[in-house]
Amino acid sequence: VFNAKTAELLSHHQVEIQQKFPKEGWVEQDPKEILRSVHECVERTCEKLQQLNIDITNIKAIGVSNQRETTVVWDKTTGEPLYNAIVWLDLRTQSTVERLIKRIPGNNKSFFKFRTGLPLSTYFSAVKLRWLLDNVEEIRQAVDDGRAMFGTIDSWLIWCLTGGKNGGVHCTDVTNASRTMLFNIHSLDWDPELCQFFDIPMEILPKVRSSSEIYGLMKICPSMKSGALTGVPISGCLGDQSAALVGQMCFQDGQAKSTYGTGCFLLCNTGQKSVFSDHGLLTTIAYKLGRDKPVCYALEGSVAIAGAVVRWLRDNLGIIKTSQEVEKLAAEAGTSYGCYFVPAFSGLYAPYWEPSARGIICGLTQFTNKNHIAFAALEAVCFQTREILDAMNKDCGIPLSQLQVDGGMTNNKVLMQLQSDILCIPVVKPSMPETTALGAAMAAGAAEGVGIWSLNPGDLTAVTCERFEPQINPEESEYRYARWKKAVMKSMDWETSEAPSNG
Repeated sequence: VFNAKTAELLSHHQVEIQQKFPKEGWVEQDPKEILRSVHECVERTCEKLQQLNIDITNIKAIGVSNQRETTVVWDKTTGEPLYNAIVWLDLRTQSTVERLIKRIPGNNKSFFKFRTGLPLSTYFSAVKLRWLLDNVEEIRQAVDDGRAMFGTIDSWLIWCLTGGKNGGVHCTDVTNASRTMLFNIHSLDWDPELCQFFDIPMEILPKVRSSSEIYGLMKICPSMKSGALTGVPISGCLGDQSAALVGQMCFQDGQAKSTYGTGCFLLCNTGQKSVFSDHGLLTTIAYKLGRDKPVCYALEGSVAIAGAVVRWLRDNLGIIKTSQEVEKLAAEAGTSYGCYFVPAFSGLYAPYWEPSARGIICGLTQFTNKNHIAFAALEAVCFQTREILDAMNKDCGIPLSQLQVDGGMTNNKVLMQLQSDILCIPVVKPSMPETTALGAAMAAGAAEGVGIWSLNPGDLTAVTCERFEPQINPEESEYRYARWKKAVMKSMDWETSEAPSNG
């Protein structure tokens, strides 16, 4: 919860959602657990506000932000999900992608790029939905009976929170729609030809709206004890990366931010023109802040594994007990001592789009210990960001003079200093890290009919920031970066789909 005048964070609560890995490369979440976590966060945050003597009837609008490509299909008559949500970095659709590519002239995975901004990849929702239709009998049946609804997590939440099976609103916003591969980013509508190509029935798709308008009112839900916020408009909806761009106030052409979460996402605002990349970046919708407002576009570089590499060191290798420890280990090492870590756990995203790559740790010697591996893991996040920034500078022609950063990992000072060293430019971090939530709140508060948050540049409060300046010489930085690129080449072409199956 934020103060609409000062953008100050008043109260917040978070709950970690469990990831399920039913098979290698599969990543799922339970849509009902996601909904429960939202109910719990609302309840807890309201309790904390009351402890601060802030009246919760002062809450005038609700914004939603979400992981963008995570896909869910549910039954509109029962309100129940028909399968777990397939998470954005899930790889089960690799064979679906290969099959679809064969139907494209010249097997060109960028064939739809000028319509969608995206290459054909396991990453986007359309192929996840295609997999569900091909493999889940219950979903096929629900589509035939006219009971199925598809959405990304924002659609699922808005539908549930505005009444669910009793009149819930089935919608999404342009930023989430632009990540499905079914959406034309110029006409701002679902594309009948793309739906035909993926063989997806258009009647299951949500209605596409702007990122800032009243979608519906919050209804009381049985699992929410207090009935807090009933009747408050839900009036902001932005995919997480777009929300962070808005929360960082990157409203000018050429302003960029990088969010360090599970993955790492660098977005550069290109204004009202869509710029197409020759260097492996995506063209995506940045925001459309009102029904009658213009749409703005962004160039985006996506790295699949950032915070997830720290989670992996914790949960899979057990070399740290908490995510915070990685900073301590890395600081003790001070260098990776020639060890390089390419965390291509689910292939490489931008700028390579190489699904056959797999994670490697190389340059090991008898001297290497867990501290060096922790350092190499953090360095990997920085090198991946540098690759994207290089691509962006080539596409935009104007090199960034500084990078604005946000997300959970930015609390790691060792990482932020490393990032500045490897980019050779300053890294600027707002002292309030919840930028994504702030962006969703700004969109909700600025919506027509709510009007409590002004997005005029003159009215935006300057944010206090921490700056990290480069501290190593550029030659050292270039040498390490060149070694990293060599390691990336070694991670490529590891997986082939012809592997003998053991199932």
